[in-house]
Amino acid sequence: MLLRIGTRGSQLALAQSQWVKEKIGVKYSEVRVELVRIKTKGDKILGSPLSKIGGKGLFVKEIEDALLRKDVDIAVHSMKDVPAELPEGLEISLFPMREDPRDAFVSNAYESIQDLPKGASVGTGSLRRSAQLLRLRPDLRVIPMRGNVDTRLKKMESGDLQAVILASAGLRRLGLEKRISQVLPTEMFLPAIGQGVLGLEIRKADHSLRNQLGFLNHQETELTLRAERGFLKELKGGCQVPIAGYGRLDGDKLLLQGMVANLDGSELIRDEAVGPKKRPEEIGVQLARKMLALGADKILQQIYGRA
Repeated sequence: MLLRIGTRGSQLALAQSQWVKEKIGVKYSEVRVELVRIKTKGDKILGSPLSKIGGKGLFVKEIEDALLRKDVDIAVHSMKDVPAELPEGLEISLFPMREDPRDAFVSNAYESIQDLPKGASVGTGSLRRSAQLLRLRPDLRVIPMRGNVDTRLKKMESGDLQAVILASAGLRRLGLEKRISQVLPTEMFLPAIGQGVLGLEIRKADHSLRNQLGFLNHQETELTLRAERGFLKELKGGCQVPIAGYGRLDGDKLLLQGMVANLDGSELIRDEAVGPKKRPEEIGVQLARKMLALGADKILQQIYGRA
């Protein structure tokens, strides 16, 4: 039996897909697994911020098209790159255990955000990180940047930047955890929806494949992710808005924290909701509506340009 995994060609995407390939190979020695590299629009257009060229779907559309054409059987995604709505006929129902969801401050000269001198330049490609950083340190200069992890680290090492903020999960999956100067606690920096989570996307009709791959699913990761994505979907959020969310389990309860901010972090609304873990999407919707009532609707309208 041959299984073809569709993946982006970046070093991180290949590392993530290779991990899935190895897990399947150990479980089913008779299955041959191939990685199929697919270049997405987001990989081709590197000169513009994601918020200007279409947002999250730029990293998944071509892979999803390959799934629908049956050129590949599975797609492995970083869930923070996946839009709230999926194409008809596809589903993401398998989520391996989450890697560290937190953001990481990386610098060759400074140990923490607090240590940065006034006016220091910090690189990030995320409006969410930018808003939270400016909320903490409005005196800093945020420099928009795109590219893979290695490219971003090289830009810092060239001397133009004093630091960059990256996902801890990506650095750890690449074996670069020693580069982390400070892991940013969620109390300081709330992560992106689905940060640190891998999702396996398949065709809805492939019931047998879903059952075969069920051993990869981690229930806590699935429940907390569904709450986070329920929050994102209710807010109709994308890369154009600084939105963050992070769920965790406490016994039979699921606690979800969320944030919506304007672009410079001068307005930031953060709150949480708790509910039974068996109804994760409802907790996400509950928190979104709560925050909209607190003023997140005005921030969203301002950014999207709606009256």
